[in-house]
Amino acid sequence: MNKNDLVATVATSTGLSKADATKAVDGVFEAITSTLKDGSEVRLVGFGTFSVSARAATTGRNPRTGESIQIPASNQPKFKAGKGLKAAVN
Repeated sequence: MNKNDLVATVATSTGLSKADATKAVDGVFEAITSTLKDGSEVRLVGFGTFSVSARAATTGRNPRTGESIQIPASNQPKFKAGKGLKAAVN
């Protein structure tokens, strides 16, 4: 499922127009993104938790040349599925 499929599903299930459903989906994505940028986490009870994890700088290797390269530190978004989502999938 891609974003357009998600918008169509939301529009169908809620009775909203596709334009309104697009605004709603974009709003949810923007809210999650801005909260994660601030370093907070988003908990959706029964669905899951979005969080940010700090990844330390490491030394890697270029597989073609064998040359060592420095991989910079970064923040990585993570998602942990909640009990309700796990139960629905299994």
